[in-house]
Amino acid sequence: MKKLFKLGMTATFLAGSTAVLAWHGQAPMYPKTMKQDVVETVHGVEINDPYRWLENDIREDKNVANWVDAQNKVTHQYLNNLKMRDEIIATMTELWDYAKPGLPQKRGDTYFYRYNSGVQNQSPLYRQEGDGEREVLLDPNGWSEDGTLALAGYEPSPDGSHVLYAVQDGGSDWRTLQVVNAQTGEVLSDRVEWAKFTSLDWHPNGEGFFYARFPAPEEGAAMQSLNYNQTVYYHKIGTDQSEDQLIFARPDDKRISVGVSHVSEDGRYVFLSASNRAEGNGSEIWMLDTESADASPVALRTGFEHQHSIVGVVDDRLYVTTDHDAPNEKIVAISLDDPSQASVLIPEQESVISGADIVAGKLFVQYLEDVKSAVYRYSLSGILEEQVALPGIGSAFGFYGDVADDEVFYGFSSFNQPTAIYRYNPETGASETFMAPELAFDPADIVVNQVFYPSKDGTRVPMFVMHKKDLDMTKPHPTILYGYGGFNVSLTPSFSPSRLTWAQMGGVYAIANLRGGGEYGKKWHDAGRLENKQNVFDDFIAAGEFLIKEGLTSTDHLAIAGGSNGGLLVGAVINQRPDMFAAALPAVGVMDMLRFHKFTAGRFWVYDYGNPDTEKDFNYLLTYSPYHNIKPNTDYPPTLITTADRDDRVVPGHSFKYAARMQEYQFGASPRLIRIESRAGHGSGMPTSKRIEAASDQLAFVAHNAGMEK
Repeated sequence: MKKLFKLGMTATFLAGSTAVLAWHGQAPMYPKTMKQDVVETVHGVEINDPYRWLENDIREDKNVANWVDAQNKVTHQYLNNLKMRDEIIATMTELWDYAKPGLPQKRGDTYFYRYNSGVQNQSPLYRQEGDGEREVLLDPNGWSEDGTLALAGYEPSPDGSHVLYAVQDGGSDWRTLQVVNAQTGEVLSDRVEWAKFTSLDWHPNGEGFFYARFPAPEEGAAMQSLNYNQTVYYHKIGTDQSEDQLIFARPDDKRISVGVSHVSEDGRYVFLSASNRAEGNGSEIWMLDTESADASPVALRTGFEHQHSIVGVVDDRLYVTTDHDAPNEKIVAISLDDPSQASVLIPEQESVISGADIVAGKLFVQYLEDVKSAVYRYSLSGILEEQVALPGIGSAFGFYGDVADDEVFYGFSSFNQPTAIYRYNPETGASETFMAPELAFDPADIVVNQVFYPSKDGTRVPMFVMHKKDLDMTKPHPTILYGYGGFNVSLTPSFSPSRLTWAQMGGVYAIANLRGGGEYGKKWHDAGRLENKQNVFDDFIAAGEFLIKEGLTSTDHLAIAGGSNGGLLVGAVINQRPDMFAAALPAVGVMDMLRFHKFTAGRFWVYDYGNPDTEKDFNYLLTYSPYHNIKPNTDYPPTLITTADRDDRVVPGHSFKYAARMQEYQFGASPRLIRIESRAGHGSGMPTSKRIEAASDQLAFVAHNAGMEK
């Protein structure tokens, strides 16, 4: 085996730059941030917001752009002087350099899939005839010099002659849709703009596709304006977007989001969804029968209290997963002849359903069993036939395709095993490897354990802990504790080169499955949202206390990390327990809980967080809002805030304001830095080179401040 981490643990540092002052008991010299007199009285509470100007778009406000440049200069001076950084980059690049196959989609005898040979900035799309050689169909690595134009999604036409694909520019959530001829590689003239939060769905005749879009934003407002009035359209190949046919909209309420959920294989039925996060986390089901006289959508299930996800249509029966009277979800069949009639095919189980699909004439249902994947094959009448034998303990995904397919593809990964693609034979129940990477490490050298610990109120919370097999566990080690805890998102086992790099360095990595996620269904989610949000912070703090109590780490060695809602988590927790951590990594976080709903997708989060415009919600949001709860004269742990200039999911103003106030209240020598990536967004589409550099900066920051180098 190669020696993957070459630097010893007794490294010393070179002095010389301004940033090195942090290693001699002094804080970095931050740029001066302008303060403005912005005070509002909200629900009788006076809110001081002197850094509101930092909410402005960097492309529209030179003052914000100059502030970003000045902050990055200080931050990179500091990071570039961390002696382990270059070694970490080299190690992570080596560990990142493995093949990354995507899940194939089959059309006739042709497979379409993404494949990254190792450290390509973007993953090309390939086509492969049968078991023949694959050939590149689309290579986004040639779309831009800096690698920031990305292939954000694709869908082959039913006959495989064309591929509809989405282009993402600089990490933004906006998508441009285009079509390529799968035989010749010619990109057609069709171009659809302002698509966002949309699936890609061909009409079965292959003559056009369905998509969801928002109205074009006003000039200069694309990265910040609220997304209202989403609409579903049909685009016919060879026509201009201005001619697209409106399929579905909800003009009665501009807040309602709409989209295509499923198109029946015969093309008769188009199933549509409608959701309104201001009123619930559920969704409505609408159906467009293209053979009906008026051809207008009709509602099959209304209201936003319950979640409904369409699995497929077979013989005029619509298969749906729902949490209606089933917090862990069940599968029902709805008669399309009489949609008021529904029968339960698969009742709610003790474990939560994480996915379902109809393929090869079978119903494949994925469950989370204590946060690990289990997959069962049922007949279309709901009779259990067998449990699919997975390659190990980890996360499975896929199991989708057409009813008539004779093979099923799925992916599998774990904390110590990158994604491999398997081909499942529904006749024999056997799986064979379709594509798997060769690795520069032995997965057996990495130990992964699942533990359960009590939270503050006694709730039993699961956590995964990974480290090198030969690590001396009789003493504490530098440890990164990661969490999310929101939006029904489950943190299942997955592979990460940065986590592996940390383990190879001799660190411990822990992932806590906090309430607010979806690991145990609706009840687990509800226990961590709205006025229950403090449970999430308590769970995270209890995870750290458990790791310390068990001797895996100590307060001098424990760092915490999280992104997006997890960035909020980190910000809130270091406000509540600044004494407990050696370093903090809040990434692309929601830091201003009183104004998050005023930008882009923020209004969708009201269901989880509450609405700051209502007094009740405002009062408990104010109790934990990271930006508003930073206290002067408090020695916060060393903190590296990360965001990106084109993040239009959680606008960077959240992190900008948070960093400014953290620096204003500087107390002690602990650095409070912000790293702002250019031409990047909330995370998706970021080129590999930027990912490696950003992750290496974070690990180097933690290594220095959590005692890895001492």
